[in-house]
Amino acid sequence: MPKKSKSPPPINASQSTSEAFASILGHNHAYLLTWLETARDWTDIEGVHQTRVAVRRMRSAISLFRDAIPKELTAFWREELRWIGSQLGQARDLDVFIAEGLAAVAPVQLPGESALKALAEARRAQIYGEQVRPMLDGERFERFRAEFPAWISTRPWEQAKLKKKRAKRLQSSVTLYARQLLDKQERKVLAAGTNVDRNNHLEMHQLRIECKKLRYAAEFFLPLFGGMDAFIEHMKGLQDLLGVMNDVAVTRQLLEDICAGADKGDVLLYAGAVVGWRSCEFHQLLASFDDNWDEFVSAKHPWWKKGSATS
Repeated sequence: MPKKSKSPPPINASQSTSEAFASILGHNHAYLLTWLETARDWTDIEGVHQTRVAVRRMRSAISLFRDAIPKELTAFWREELRWIGSQLGQARDLDVFIAEGLAAVAPVQLPGESALKALAEARRAQIYGEQVRPMLDGERFERFRAEFPAWISTRPWEQAKLKKKRAKRLQSSVTLYARQLLDKQERKVLAAGTNVDRNNHLEMHQLRIECKKLRYAAEFFLPLFGGMDAFIEHMKGLQDLLGVMNDVAVTRQLLEDICAGADKGDVLLYAGAVVGWRSCEFHQLLASFDDNWDEFVSAKHPWWKKGSATS
């Protein structure tokens, strides 16, 4: 059984932006491959989870390096990664709901728990059988497995006709690019979060997206700057809060799907309790938003320090 890993990509300050981009993609593609067999069923729900994490990291890398590598050169693979993620998304949501969502509400002594769990497990079996395994066994995914690493290793973006400024950026030190990118992404988080309406789901969702991109960028470039672990830790409280908010929205959608056609009142009653419990949890966490936001805003920026790059 593979092990979860938070090891950063093998990049260093001597690499160019192009070399680092290839290293990040290659590292995460290799990680994805180690989880594919486990992802075939829900015996170990980390299979789908870690496969999806690898996919999201690669999609984020493509997005974050767009200032160096134009999107038309990565569009095909970006779409393939989006498709893979879409085939895993519902399975992951059901895994989390069964393993964590229902467990969290277990103290609520209401009828309908076992019936709702049975409906959720039946739906999960259906999704794994209709989406996850057919995707993993299909020709499209097999082409991805074979051709994506070849694309990474040949680095066709280096042979493309790029504007002079972009070509220079591609061949410059990854440390310089990382500093500029981290600054740019942090500004996006600040723009999304300063004076955010906490009762506006769309605004909070946008903040969550920008935070995730900054988190991925910080993890990608962790080997370049001492102290990056501490910066990532300062984001944790904010991300946890936003994650619960997302869980509430996902739970509502899942229950509409799971309970479609259910005619037992106790099942619907328990489903309502699940949503209410998670919503209450989010609003309790929301009270800590200012503290979590202030912790993030006041965090030291390791990439600002002169001489902070490590080789």
